[in-house]
Amino acid sequence: MKGFGPSALATPANGVTVARAAFTPVLLVVVVGSGASYPALALWIVLAATDGIDGYLARRHGVTRSGAFLDPLADKLLVLGAMVALAARGAFGWVPVGLIAGRELAMSGYRSWVGRRGVSIPARRSAKAKTAVQAVAVGLALAPVAVRRAPWLVRAVLWVAVALTLVSGAQYLRDGTRARRRAPGEDRPVERRAG
Repeated sequence: MKGFGPSALATPANGVTVARAAFTPVLLVVVVGSGASYPALALWIVLAATDGIDGYLARRHGVTRSGAFLDPLADKLLVLGAMVALAARGAFGWVPVGLIAGRELAMSGYRSWVGRRGVSIPARRSAKAKTAVQAVAVGLALAPVAVRRAPWLVRAVLWVAVALTLVSGAQYLRDGTRARRRAPGEDRPVERRAG
């Protein structure tokens, strides 16, 4: 099994991540064109599943700085792109999508800011939970049976995603503040995800 150093670029995990980002526009075209449909749902499931695959490959072959940057970026392109496309079709409200997008963009900026100061903040379970619930919310909105028979469930899961997104963001800010107060020069590991 080949291991990769922290500075490696051409890794299996990064290949999966780049593929996810490359196919995201295809999903968005399908969603905008057809809304809830089984082809859109199937494509969503495949693309969302690659997040777990590249994480597994990174742990198996070695976590890299490029992967730590590319993976969350590809995730946000996929999830926020899908949510905006669904909002444009009226399947999602703009307020919950705006709250999620605002948090994600603010945290990306914050992560970049603290990263330049040598601070790495490990992901909490709440951040992983919000990512999973966001994925479920999009999947339900793309599933014709859920949209027809339980539209209330689609809206409820979306608002649960909003709540988890905001809570995890507040926790991330608190963790970042604490980490910045540590003594300078402390070794901090590269994290694959700190969403």
